[in-house]
Amino acid sequence: MPFRNIAVGRYEEVTHPGTLKCALAEFISTLIFVFAGEGSVVAYAKLTSGAALTPSGLVGVAICHGLALFVAVAISANISGGHVNPAVTFGLFVGGNITLFKGIVYWIAQLVGAAVACLLLKAVTDGMTTSPHALSSGEPVWGALVLEIVITFGLVYTVYATAVDPRSKGNVGILAPLAIGLIVAANILFAGAFDGGSMNPARSFGPALVALDFTDHWVYWVGPLLGGLIAGAVYEVLILPSDEPHHEPLASEY
Repeated sequence: MPFRNIAVGRYEEVTHPGTLKCALAEFISTLIFVFAGEGSVVAYAKLTSGAALTPSGLVGVAICHGLALFVAVAISANISGGHVNPAVTFGLFVGGNITLFKGIVYWIAQLVGAAVACLLLKAVTDGMTTSPHALSSGEPVWGALVLEIVITFGLVYTVYATAVDPRSKGNVGILAPLAIGLIVAANILFAGAFDGGSMNPARSFGPALVALDFTDHWVYWVGPLLGGLIAGAVYEVLILPSDEPHHEPLASEY
């Protein structure tokens, strides 16, 4: 039966020490990821005096995001599961790998981590503004929405295949963070020319909040969340063996 494992959980989870440790891990990992990822964009703007992103610049930004996410997932995997992304958390909730209450705590930690990262960037760069994700000239909103759905599907599907599927057990330590970082870098290399290639509402929220620019911001929530939902549903219903128990990937005890 589809979505048979979705669970709301108990309110006590919100204040449980295990959940709070997971939240701290998500906060720190998201801060590290967004600080490095958005930092690469800010650094490019400084080095080029605000010039438009070039192909070589896009490669640099994509590599920086991929490496930063690789590290961010690796350092939190054994504590919180290494989500670092509200869309990943939502996709795992759909598959029954995290409860609603715990997922909400993760979301808060991720969003706060992204916001703090961008505030720190503004402080250490002498007030340079962050660059919210934005549609390129001529890119239709519906095109960006579909693009975010597709690339986030690829990301969350990768998370399921390398970290959630019981058949991947024993390979999670390096393979999962590396694969997750690589798929994000690859997606940015393509989607970056059209809408920035977010795949992560927290990654989009931090720069938008600090810059106070929420133009088309809904695209970077709706697209990734739908992509995460579809990936979770596909893997839960069609890919994951029905006789295998579900588990929260590398999560804490509660």
